[in-house]
Amino acid sequence: MSNEFGPLSFGPGALRLAGHAARVLGWRPSEFWAATPAELAAALIPPEGTADPRPLSRDEFNRLMEKDNGE
Repeated sequence: MSNEFGPLSFGPGALRLAGHAARVLGWRPSEFWAATPAELAAALIPPEGTADPRPLSRDEFNRLMEKDNGE
């Protein structure tokens, strides 16, 4: 089995997910390995209705920058 990056294997995928859990969730390795896949998914997926799936437009970005700079 493979994807666009090459053959899928457990080790590299687990390492990538463990690093992501550490950076995003602040989990230590023991917390990552104690979690089930469902718990990891629940922690990483934003609750329904809280995330805007579309990227910011240039105008929206500029307005936020102006607001942040007190303009």
